[in-house]
Amino acid sequence: MSTVRDMIRKKGSEVFSIAPDATVYDVLTIMAKHNSGALMVVQNGKVEGIISERDCVRKMDLEGRSPKTTKVSEIMTSKVIYVEASQQLEECMALMIDKNIRHLPVYDGKDLLGLISVRDVLKEVIDVQKFMISQLEHYITGGGR
Repeated sequence: MSTVRDMIRKKGSEVFSIAPDATVYDVLTIMAKHNSGALMVVQNGKVEGIISERDCVRKMDLEGRSPKTTKVSEIMTSKVIYVEASQQLEECMALMIDKNIRHLPVYDGKDLLGLISVRDVLKEVIDVQKFMISQLEHYITGGGR
């Protein structure tokens, strides 16, 4: 099975971020522009947290807050669960299921390499399985000899 690093190489390592003092309206604008479900919250080059669509829906609408006045720091998740680039995809899937999260930052040591979603992991697992099936079919049929 592939590692998270393999997936980041295919997907790309662009990470969208926002400052903790920005508004939730700014978050939603950036997410819509980049078709992203989460942003890293960064200040002075340091990751302070993560904010997702789920945070915005559950912590804004349900609590009656205004996205134009609520700061990111008020609703972000500050205890960020992350994975190392060398980890296997199965570990990521298990972590996401166990912790009920949809986005994981990927680090290589202290360097942030990217951000993966549950959709990214699922797509990669399916691609790997399709490749394995095609190789097995090729082997069984003798490779067209």
